[in-house]
Amino acid sequence: MLDIGYALSRRFPDPPQTDYRSADVHALRHDLFCGDIYLADTAADRELSTAWGWVPVLDFAWALCDIAEELDSDPRGSRSPGPHRATLDFTESAELLRFTRRFGWVEITADWAPDDEGPLSFSHDELRREARDFLHDLVADLSDMHEGLQANPAVWSLTARFPRVPVP
Repeated sequence: MLDIGYALSRRFPDPPQTDYRSADVHALRHDLFCGDIYLADTAADRELSTAWGWVPVLDFAWALCDIAEELDSDPRGSRSPGPHRATLDFTESAELLRFTRRFGWVEITADWAPDDEGPLSFSHDELRREARDFLHDLVADLSDMHEGLQANPAVWSLTARFPRVPVP
């Protein structure tokens, strides 16, 4: 089972004068909510995680939802042999998370992970569902901590674009 999580950084706090209600997309994606993220395979007890403290976690959630959709662009869906590839670029470094979809399965690797560890592997449906759940849970957490964020039009658009996926 896929578990996606985050921890906000104490080293890189948001500027105290931030008006979260009117923060623009660039600020939401690149300047605010820095911390670390992880993707874990709970069944195999393995994870890919950052320990840098500066990853914009809302941008990560947003990009992960975009990637799940990008990997599903073939009209044949889970019948497509692929491979279909996508990367998540951490803009402050040269590190990448790499996603490869074959049929209905997605393998996830990280440039910083040891080569002897195999990729994490999940069904595409699970990746899409968990990425969207992570996004909505993260927005709820951040909204509890930052007054006005839930009223930000960019956040409304983001959560409307990627609604939660019901569990089958």
